[in-house]
Amino acid sequence: MNLPRASIEPPAGSAISQWPDTDALYRRFDALVNQPMRPIRRDAMDRVMDYFEQRCQGSKRMAEEARRVIPGGVQHNLAFNLPFPLAIAEANGAHMTDVDGNRYIDFLQAGGPTLLGSNDPTVRSKIFELLEHCGPTTGLLHEYEVKLAELVCELMPGVEMLRMAGSGTEAVMGAIRLARAYTGRRRVIKIGGGYHGWSDSMVYGMRLPKTGRMEAVGIPRGATANTQESLPNDLEAIRRRLRWNRLRGGTAAVIVEPFGPESGTRPVAHDFNAQLRKLCDEFGALLIFDEVVTGFRAGLGGAQAYFGVTPDLTVLGKCLTGGYPMAGGIGGRRDIMMMLVGGIGTTAKRAFVGGTLTANPLSCAAGYYALKEIQRTDAAVKAGRAGDRLRQGLDQIIDRLGLPFVAYNMGSIVHLQTSGVMLLDTSNLLKLARLKNEAKQRKHMMEEMGAAYTAHGIITLAGSRIYTSLADTDDIVDEALNRFEDVLKLV
Repeated sequence: MNLPRASIEPPAGSAISQWPDTDALYRRFDALVNQPMRPIRRDAMDRVMDYFEQRCQGSKRMAEEARRVIPGGVQHNLAFNLPFPLAIAEANGAHMTDVDGNRYIDFLQAGGPTLLGSNDPTVRSKIFELLEHCGPTTGLLHEYEVKLAELVCELMPGVEMLRMAGSGTEAVMGAIRLARAYTGRRRVIKIGGGYHGWSDSMVYGMRLPKTGRMEAVGIPRGATANTQESLPNDLEAIRRRLRWNRLRGGTAAVIVEPFGPESGTRPVAHDFNAQLRKLCDEFGALLIFDEVVTGFRAGLGGAQAYFGVTPDLTVLGKCLTGGYPMAGGIGGRRDIMMMLVGGIGTTAKRAFVGGTLTANPLSCAAGYYALKEIQRTDAAVKAGRAGDRLRQGLDQIIDRLGLPFVAYNMGSIVHLQTSGVMLLDTSNLLKLARLKNEAKQRKHMMEEMGAAYTAHGIITLAGSRIYTSLADTDDIVDEALNRFEDVLKLV
């Protein structure tokens, strides 16, 4: 069954042609998790595992070497793959090639930042020029710091000033500190299930709503004492929490992924962010948009331009430098941002942030030229249309095969829910305790789906999220759909 699509007209030049009908989506999510799992058949899964044994020996050897010197054998969660991580030798445009010479359609796109496709040649040539005469870092001011900041301020409605950071995690840390310094308040409300990096105060209600400190191993209770969470789309619950906080000194900020927790895995209603803005204004809290993924993917103005909602602070991450390292930033209103004034010996009241390699010439030049190229090519809109084509094709395959799976997209961010592990009802501790074993089984099913996609020449994020890029032509999307159908026939 094709999902009803919301009839809200997108802004001109938007990368999102239509917002999903979230009520219809949640009904289908409920149907998915309230029926038996539909994993890949055991005989078919044996053939999938044979692919890795027969075709990926170089990756397997490297993974074994990595486990001896790297905890778990991977440095980043994106690199995890059942049965072992793939070692990549080349990434260009819409494809990646592993060390064994196997070629894949790349729907991971480094976790989202490479909107132009991997290793864009225009950006690469500019970086080569910079390295010839400057090198990657100087420790002092460089023109590309200014040029990148000017461009982001020009593009994003809520950004009047920009301060760069080393990563999205660092940018969130800085934004939370800044909000507390500016408001003089301590409490921060996050939308439960959202991922805002791995800083002490944000490892709370992470990925699964209402799980509180479940993943806060090694984090003192004091670090999360002023972090709170509310379920996505439950505006009345957020209002109650803001009202209660007001009796105890108030709320510094509400932080949200504007598409919904985990970049839309639990999508928000189209008017949710606008209503959240009103609540923050009513209670004097700052509104922080975490646009680590949505920044520039939702369009050059980010999700804030798409929804027409201006946050007080904007967090940027890997999207800011087009896939190059040291990528993060805090943007926002001038009066708030001035509390990040840098410099040794500064006496004005300020929120301290730092980082020797932040805003280095290499990263800033990469970000500047990536954004200029995205602007020139209309990459966000074209990647969004590729996402539409892919989602429509997945809908047709799911219908044709009579599967309970759910596909939907917000432009170039495409979700394919097969196991529903992230959608389980964790609204109270009793339900969470009952679901622990089921969650483990569903997670394994999702990992098996990811392995099957890989064995059929498709790389996704954790077997459930797909990022399209400018490099994804109609032919590439159609080829990918044929491969997805081959995998879904194995169920």
